[in-house]
Amino acid sequence: MQEILKKMERVLVAFSGGVDSALVLKVAADTLGVNNLLAATADSESYPREELKAARELGAKLGLGERHLVIQTEELKNPEYAANSPTRCFFCKDELYGKLNEIAQERGFRHIADGCNLSDTGDFRPGRQAAGKHGVRSPLIEAEMTKDEIRQLAKKLELTVWDKPARACLSSRIPYGLKVTKESLAKIEQAEEYLHSLGLRQVRVRHHDNIARIEIDPEEISKLLDSKIREQIANKLKQIGYLYVTLDLQGYRSGSMNEVLTRKD
Repeated sequence: MQEILKKMERVLVAFSGGVDSALVLKVAADTLGVNNLLAATADSESYPREELKAARELGAKLGLGERHLVIQTEELKNPEYAANSPTRCFFCKDELYGKLNEIAQERGFRHIADGCNLSDTGDFRPGRQAAGKHGVRSPLIEAEMTKDEIRQLAKKLELTVWDKPARACLSSRIPYGLKVTKESLAKIEQAEEYLHSLGLRQVRVRHHDNIARIEIDPEEISKLLDSKIREQIANKLKQIGYLYVTLDLQGYRSGSMNEVLTRKD
């Protein structure tokens, strides 16, 4: 990965705050120097506030200072994104990479890099088409690094996010075909923040209109067997605006909303 980045010379990194893009950022900073690096984090209704705060803090720890930009993206204004078809992620990434390309050209950066890795290539990811459209590079894929290898290296490099659970955008909680709105994203964010406050690490609140379907790690399901905790969660999510609150007995699994695309009746 160092050799790949050296050939880029100057790079703008799409930095979400997760372990993948954090590793790209760390290795780029060590290899190229901060002056040849720019990080950009997209801020929109689909990006949780606590994630934005964490990304800012990590950027500061890496010594980026003013070389860490937070840019506003407006994917929700695109009717094709809001319609929430299976290709929704394309329109989100198209919005992001389009703006990053403008910044890169203005500041003299020839390359944009993201944090996609080899383990991502097996799932349905329309956003990869947008990356191809805008010429975005994926150093982790080019270096053939898997998620497990990334976490091991991030731990070795003492990145605090080395074991951070994956946090996809809030829109990924909404079933395809159900419109994405500011109101639904706000409900999801509030519900997940509350569940995180209870000490649950890996959380998804799948938004089925007036039903909240909670996914957590199977190992943590036993924590919700206590009747008082269940009642607290149900009451809180109903206050947020859900009519019914359910627990998915399969637990959390990445890309569960894509199961409808491969289901055979």
